Amino acid sequence: MGKMKPRTLGVEEIEKKEKAKQKEKAAEKKSVVAKAMTDVDDKEVDKVKVVKKSLPAKKPTVKKAKGAKYLKSKKMVDSAKKYSLEEAVALLKKMKYTGFDESVEIHMNVEKTGLKGEVELPHATGKTVRVAIVNDAVLNELESGKMNFDILITHPSFMPKLAKYAKVLGPKGLMPNPKAGTISPTPEEVAKKFLKGTLRWRTEPKFPLIHQMVGKLSYDDAKLVENLKAFIEAVGKIHIFQAYLSSTMTPGVRIDLEKV
Repeated sequence: MGKMKPRTLGVEEIEKKEKAKQKEKAAEKKSVVAKAMTDVDDKEVDKVKVVKKSLPAKKPTVKKAKGAKYLKSKKMVDSAKKYSLEEAVALLKKMKYTGFDESVEIHMNVEKTGLKGEVELPHATGKTVRVAIVNDAVLNELESGKMNFDILITHPSFMPKLAKYAKVLGPKGLMPNPKAGTISPTPEEVAKKFLKGTLRWRTEPKFPLIHQMVGKLSYDDAKLVENLKAFIEAVGKIHIFQAYLSSTMTPGVRIDLEKV
């Protein structure tokens, strides 16, 4: 046990004085502890200040200005107007100012995420689609983290072996599944279908948006219009709120869905 301090009893004034002294000592002790804690906090703050000073200053984000040619093209678009597919395609070709064959893309704002499907366009898009059929060589590539394909097709017998890669393939939309028609007892026949030009489309994972290439700017107007009509029909006009057409370097042109 600790030392016991003698206390005088019986005299009221003396008891009051002793209590007052005890309170003063307790207050002093609290003050010392509080000051020590403040000193520690100040040191920590100083450390943070030193670290902040040693870090490189953040560069201000500079928004890249659009070029004069782009701005000239943008003036050709009436932002208050909705264009028919024929008008939109013709306008894209008028706005072209680059020396390469630009891709033509449709951008849709749809009712919800999770919409997906496939469609065979009347004309090829001009984009090379890499189709792979699951075999031991493909499984070895997956094991090493390689995915050299845009569409993966498999025989049902390979599904147990593919299961371990579901977490990698699934988020990328590459995991074979019956709804997409990528699991088949005749995978070679399915591969021919996709190589022929069948497109798989889907919304972005977190946003109700669809972006799809439908051809090249060098294509005949009629071919681009036919591809666009086929794609819009596959998604369903009832699901589409807005749709814009653009090429690689041009501003977007709003499509009048009522005229499709």
